[in-house]
Amino acid sequence: MTSVFNNPSGAHAPAPATIAQLADFAADAYGAHESLVDGEVRWSFTRLRDEIAASARAAIAQGLGPGDRIAVWAPNSRQWIVAVLGAVSVGAVLVPLNTRYKAAEAADLIRRSGARLLFTERGFLGNDYVTMLRDSGEDLGPLGGTVVLRGEPGEGALGWAEYLAAGERVAESERAARAAAVRPDDLADILFTSGTTGRSKGVMTTHGQTMRVFDEWARAVTLRSGDRYVLVNPFFHVFGYKAGVVACLLKGVTMFPEEVFDLDRILPLLGSERISVLLATPTVFESLLDHPRRAEHDLTALRLAGLGGTGVHPALIEAIRERLGIPRVFSAYGLTESTGVVSVCPPDVDARTVATSVGPALPGTEVRVADADGSVRGPGEAGEVQVRGYNVMRGYVDDPEATSAAVDEDGWLRTGDIGVLDERGYLSITDRLKDMYIVGGFNAYPAEVENVLRGHAQIADAAVVGAPDERLGEVGVAFYVSESEAEPDAAELTAWARERLANFKVPRRFVAVPDLPRNAGGKILKGELRRAAREKSTD
Repeated sequence: MTSVFNNPSGAHAPAPATIAQLADFAADAYGAHESLVDGEVRWSFTRLRDEIAASARAAIAQGLGPGDRIAVWAPNSRQWIVAVLGAVSVGAVLVPLNTRYKAAEAADLIRRSGARLLFTERGFLGNDYVTMLRDSGEDLGPLGGTVVLRGEPGEGALGWAEYLAAGERVAESERAARAAAVRPDDLADILFTSGTTGRSKGVMTTHGQTMRVFDEWARAVTLRSGDRYVLVNPFFHVFGYKAGVVACLLKGVTMFPEEVFDLDRILPLLGSERISVLLATPTVFESLLDHPRRAEHDLTALRLAGLGGTGVHPALIEAIRERLGIPRVFSAYGLTESTGVVSVCPPDVDARTVATSVGPALPGTEVRVADADGSVRGPGEAGEVQVRGYNVMRGYVDDPEATSAAVDEDGWLRTGDIGVLDERGYLSITDRLKDMYIVGGFNAYPAEVENVLRGHAQIADAAVVGAPDERLGEVGVAFYVSESEAEPDAAELTAWARERLANFKVPRRFVAVPDLPRNAGGKILKGELRRAAREKSTD
């Protein structure tokens, strides 16, 4: 039996071929239905189409041509959506920047991508991005202009209204011609990897890839017209932009962009706006379950929950379904290099499957598990997860060597993740290759240990890393967040782990922490924990 699984796509109505056609498609298909709610602003799909067209004319007025890069350093907002879709619809290439970056980090990506125009803000979380960049003295490459999406632009920048006004002199016929000239194989965006383990790399994906991947993704998770979806995931991440904005326009879903995750604000919104879709990290759902005022709000409209991240315990899936009353819960797996999606676990399967599996390959793509030498592993055998198909990136920007290392001559993308395929073709991610550590000659995979620890009644979250050990080479160190003030002691946790794991897998140290460090995309920063573990091992 082969362990290479194909999931051919079934027949369905075609999605738009490019992002340039997306707003027109949505307006034609969904018209007067509500497309976006942002504070007091409520727009139909027709109105959103018109706003995006005005933004597109403004981009032309700024001299942006096909292939020119635009950087966006700003939080979720309707202006972000309109600015980006307008510029991309006339051939510009999006380069989103993490809102938590410092000036030097943002400048590095602006320079390396060759961005000509920057969309940004002043005042988000106390940050004045315009001033930060100006005062940094960093080389910004060919950057020629800055547009401030919200607030006063200040010296040397354009305000949003001024930017749009300049586009009024551009004919609609020119905008339409530019949009029609965009082709599916044209580059749509460069999303830089998080860089948590080294210098970030710019992942290039096309219009056609984005449209096909997120049409299939939306079908797999059952996103549908009439859904109302709070966009809490940051737009600079593929999860926020493509599984959010792009998918909503494809399927006629009302968007509620939120610039930060604030449960005290979002919880009333879930009830008052009859929100039906919430996609977030497991910690968001745990916070919602534990919120002392949750019962005061009507959450009965919620029908679909999606969990990003790994290491979910089945009890959380059951709690979402039973205590929150959300019948459909799905998990998924992807990486920036796979246009955000590799596989989706159907939202109607049992809780254990959703928690321990990320489902079958995206329709029309392939997933296999292989050894380092490329030999394919059989069902139930662990190895590196590799992906082939239309979702695999076009490469890393200006880095052919890294591209060749990531994608082989046959088109297989090496994910760097350890996984197992079962007889159905359902994939389970067991760990990252780089996170594996070796205890006395035995390979230890942190995710397995973390799942066991999360099953303890007094542990809310856990992360395990390897640390140097004179006798064994490396040993596991577990960082954990307690459910309450009564922290379990190390002896109790050791006994718990020993009942469920081989001895070499049991962490040698347990460290209680108030929170686990995460990046803005929700990923645990294992590098920080490894440094902390090493420092403690030398104390």
